[in-house]
Amino acid sequence: MKYDVIVIGAGLSGLTAAALLSKRGIKTAVIEKSYNPGGSCGTFKRDGITFDQGAAMLYGFGEKGFNPHRFVFNCLEEQIDMIKHDCLYRVNYRGRKITFWPDAEKFAEELGEFFPSEKENIKRFYSDLTRMYQHVMVENPVFSTPDENDGRNSLKGVVRHPFSYARFLGFMNKSAKSLLEKYFGDPEIFKFFDKLTSTYCYTTVEETPAIMAAIMFVDNHVGGSFYPAGSTVFLPGKLEKVIEENGGTMLLGREAVSILFESGNPSGVELKDGETLYADNIIYSGTVWNLYGKLIGEEYLSKEKMEWARNMVPTYPSVVLYAYVDKGVIPEDTMPVEMLVGNPDQLDESEVTAYILSIDDRTLCEEDGHVVAAIGPSFEKWDPENTLEYSQKKEKEKIRLLGVLEKRFPGITNGVRYAEVATPATIERYTNKNGGAVAGPKQMLGQHMFKRMHTKSGWDTLFCCGESTVMGTGTPAVTVSGLSAANAVLKKLGREPYIYRHGMKNFVNMIDRPFTKDRLYAGYPEAVREIMLKASRCQYCEHPTCNEGVELDVRGIMRRVTVGNFVGARRLAEEFEAWRKAELKTDDDREKDKILAECEKRCVENIRLGKPVEIRAVIKFLSGKED
Repeated sequence: MKYDVIVIGAGLSGLTAAALLSKRGIKTAVIEKSYNPGGSCGTFKRDGITFDQGAAMLYGFGEKGFNPHRFVFNCLEEQIDMIKHDCLYRVNYRGRKITFWPDAEKFAEELGEFFPSEKENIKRFYSDLTRMYQHVMVENPVFSTPDENDGRNSLKGVVRHPFSYARFLGFMNKSAKSLLEKYFGDPEIFKFFDKLTSTYCYTTVEETPAIMAAIMFVDNHVGGSFYPAGSTVFLPGKLEKVIEENGGTMLLGREAVSILFESGNPSGVELKDGETLYADNIIYSGTVWNLYGKLIGEEYLSKEKMEWARNMVPTYPSVVLYAYVDKGVIPEDTMPVEMLVGNPDQLDESEVTAYILSIDDRTLCEEDGHVVAAIGPSFEKWDPENTLEYSQKKEKEKIRLLGVLEKRFPGITNGVRYAEVATPATIERYTNKNGGAVAGPKQMLGQHMFKRMHTKSGWDTLFCCGESTVMGTGTPAVTVSGLSAANAVLKKLGREPYIYRHGMKNFVNMIDRPFTKDRLYAGYPEAVREIMLKASRCQYCEHPTCNEGVELDVRGIMRRVTVGNFVGARRLAEEFEAWRKAELKTDDDREKDKILAECEKRCVENIRLGKPVEIRAVIKFLSGKED
């Protein structure tokens, strides 16, 4: 099969690139090892409870500040509903609660109460950085990676605010610590900022480039943090919707094992099942180690390039506790995101960030419960091949993480209804993040900005995006990297790139919190809403029993209908029809109904509740009605 573009990896960067290219009419295919798109951003379910598997505190959707997600959805003309959190998050630090208010001045005031000797310096620090941020990032938005940025786009800003631009660029190869030293003398405040940089990009202030720190210390206050109404399934799901509505192809559950070359340039991809796909251009959305250590043969690489990739220092491996708990064990004043600092003096396994997004989105679980995801570093050695030891260590880690949470939420251990742990090995298995390093290579001095993978590789037909590239980690950063990769391909093809224009129509809708189940799909016609609610009951089982012996991607259909992607869902339903006619030699609707009825009998929800996902109703809708 031949395409204009093949995208390897369906994380947010790859999906963004593919959606933007498909929107321009480029024949695009996305290859993804997992059966779900989204990479670290997405959901899984347990007994009807929805868990965010990774990235869930999302930036860049606001009206103010650096807002690449808003820009992308406006370019795609795709509606998405977002909940804006009242505050960014809270840090529990040395027995005190420090709230990160949307107003940077208010936050500076609160932080000054904690560090009274530095109160005026804190105000000056945030005032100076906010001014520079407004001049460089906000007044003249440029949604492009630095290596792909056309200097003419920033020229107006340079002319208007030369001092701010000069200062900003002066931070390029300096550490965040050197920036802080211009304002502060108390060594304790450096430890506090260490915790902020470790949360944002998994680095200390000595490691973090000042140019990054200057942005992240201010950006989130200005722009705010958000959550997709109805769970994070909607963010990758909406991007997938645009891809499929515009003729793109999603190849989920298909692993790329090799990039093929022709005449010295990448020309295709070999899949694990032996199938080969070809394209004029390839976009790689994955880690630097997988690209230069697995996908590209050594015969196409220099020793220097392979050594450079091997020597990239990863962020620390992570472990995640997913828990469903009694609502009463989470105090009323809890914020959806709380950082728990166990040891202010150094980074260790007691540093955990707790995500309790059910505070703002009540569709995730029952009214009397809360969903908790707690993520932190893991310095253990995890060997999944040693089954007994591995399972024992997972149980030990579950107890340890619950103990960390217990200090902030007394009684949470006794209030647990369900809990499981994802180890670094789990993270690598599902997301291809080497060693469970959730943020890829560290964004530290020496391997930051231009010293990472660029959008354009050394080959004319291979482009790169994702957290291993120039922009680094975080959902706004990887989204910009995907946008830049798409624009690089469009420019090569002589097509119009995506550039910010004042007055663009807005497609990001802000939804009041808390978001409740009765408000799901409120804007759809009643018949469509009913079908979407039926589909949303699907558990997206990793090993589905409903479709045993039947070529019917039930979970793929239900997930697509859940987010309003009827085109993609119909395509899968049509594949089932083709299989039924070819293999079973029948197009009798009564036989079809029997097959689907058997699927419903095997549905895990039927086994659990005696009420299956209504597969027949959804398939019938897709076969006989237009959305």
